This record gives sequence, C-alpha cells and structure tokens, in this order.
Amino acid sequence: MNKTAMEPRVSILIAAFNEEEHIGQTIANKLQLDYPKDKLQIIVVTDDSTDGTDEIVNSFTEENVTLLRQEPRAGKTSALNLAIPHANGDVLVFSDANSIYAADSLRHIVANFHDPQVGYVTGKMIYTNPDGTPVGDGCSAYMKYENFLRGLETQIGSVIGVDGGIDAMRKDLYRNLTPDQLPDFVQPLKVIEQGYRVVYEPEAILKESALSQSREEYQMRVRVSLRSLWALYDMRPLLFGKAGLVFAWQLWSHKLLRYLVFLFLLGALVTNSLLWTDAFIYKVVFVTQTACYAGGFFSLLFEKTRMQLNRLHFLHYFILLNTAAAHAAIKFILGKKQVMWTPRKG
Repeated sequence: MNKTAMEPRVSILIAAFNEEEHIGQTIANKLQLDYPKDKLQIIVVTDDSTDGTDEIVNSFTEENVTLLRQEPRAGKTSALNLAIPHANGDVLVFSDANSIYAADSLRHIVANFHDPQVGYVTGKMIYTNPDGTPVGDGCSAYMKYENFLRGLETQIGSVIGVDGGIDAMRKDLYRNLTPDQLPDFVQPLKVIEQGYRVVYEPEAILKESALSQSREEYQMRVRVSLRSLWALYDMRPLLFGKAGLVFAWQLWSHKLLRYLVFLFLLGALVTNSLLWTDAFIYKVVFVTQTACYAGGFFSLLFEKTRMQLNRLHFLHYFILLNTAAAHAAIKFILGKKQVMWTPRKG
C-alpha cells in the first residue's frame, strides 16, 4: 500500500488576534511542511482582529487555507471551538500564530497515533534568538526542565502539561471547552479522562523567540497560572485518583504544588527569621534565601540597563515565576477568571 495513502488527514488550527507581524510567515511555514498537501488543512480563526491579519490570511490562494472570523472577541478557546466543525482532519494540530515548525515535525507527531492508546501528542519547544536578558535565558532553562520531565512522564504513562504551540489530538476526542478554560491544559486532561494517553514527541520541533521583557513575561505567567488553577479546579476528580493514583501524584507534584511554591518560600523565610538565635543553620539558610532574592531583584534593575549578569538570570526568573503564581492564586481566591489573550511578543 502507498505510504502516503496511509497518512491521516491533518487539520492545523491557528487562533490569532492582531498577528499581522507573524501570521504570514507561520502559514507559509505550515504549507512547506513535509506532509501530503492533499491531506493537510490550515484553518486560521481571527478573534475579531483589527489589524491586517485577515487580509494576510486571505492573500494565500491555496485551497487548503481557510479563514474564519470570530465576532465579537471571545478568546482563544472559543476560537478553537469555532474551528472544529470546519476541520476535515482525523488529527487536529494546534499552532500559535508565531509558531515555526521544523519541516518533519508533523510526520513525527502523527507517527505517535499509530498507537491506539495515544490520544494527544505534544512536541518540543526551543526558544531562539537569545539576547542575554534575564527572562530569555530563564525561559530557555525552564523549557529544558519541562521537556526533561515530559520525557520521563511519557515513559510511565501520560504527560502533565503540554505546549499549546505544537500539540495534536484525535479529532473524535475533542471536547468543547468554556471560554475561560485553558485549552492546552484542560483538553489533554479530558483526553486522559477518556482513557487515552498524552505523550511527548521530542523530534517534533517548534521554534519561538523568548520574551525579553520581564513585564511581558510576568503578565503572561499570571494569565497562564490563573487559568491553570481554574483548570485544576474544574478537573479536580483527577487529583483524587479518577485516572489512577500515579497520574494523581503527577498532577499534584508537577502542577498544583508548583503553583503553591511561593507559600513554602514565604514560610521558610519567616520561620528562619524567627529561629535566627536558635542555631547557626537557621542563620545560614535565612542569609542564603535573602541573598537569592536580592540577586533576583538586582538582575531586574540591571535588565533595564542591558547589563549582562548571567549568574543572576535564573534567580530572576525563579522569583518572577513564583511571584506571578502568588498573584494568580490571589485572583483565583477572589473568583476572577481570564478569557481574553493578547499576542505573545518575542
């Protein structure tokens, strides 16, 4: 049998809001992927964009490129829900509007679906164009750590957390989500809930530029952390063993406790200060912790002057992540939700 005839049909879904700077390059990249053109569909949903995004998408004359417009703005999750009835693929691939794939990424992703137990696949993100600023370097280290964990989790069952820029799933497993739900967290959890695995494919490469400004990175991390906390709340039966005790342990340790690290950091700082006179070890820990926080703070100051302080970059990013998690936790307690999103700036 012809190998091409065995390839499943694929629909690449791209949600975009005011992405005229990136959308043309992204569509061109998808059209150049090493995959049968007659089995590849590209759907771009613009979320009531007000710039030239729609015109750029319409400038592509290929029959397999489709533009949908969502009016009024309703967010990324609603945009993906809107695209599903128009998708003719057996496999859905989710791409950001600025995601550039390696030419063979799609073949590596699709190959995983030959295993009937696999329902969702996530690729590997690589941040490009490092400029030496704290957030850029911190992002790179963070993603290396995440990808390492995903490789281990695939070996024991399913991945906890995926990358929304290069994900894929069986179309018949897709479930419409509410506008406030984070699609690249809740959708994989719903796949697991249906009895399928979520796996990591390191050969499916996505390239994106890292955020270089702390303010942009912080806002993004608060938004993602808040939506993740609500996702954990919505899917809380999985925290208590609905998909097995091993997966519950992964969900607690990899996700929920990560967002609560700020509580342990604060507790350590307070208790070590109160125990200062009791033993030398408390003095050492308190001074070390305080010095780390100071290093992260000074790294933020030097970022504004473009000075290169590589040794402080990881402290800076660690503090940024946990401060954003604390901010998100406060919003979660107050019942606030996040629906809209803005383009991710490199």
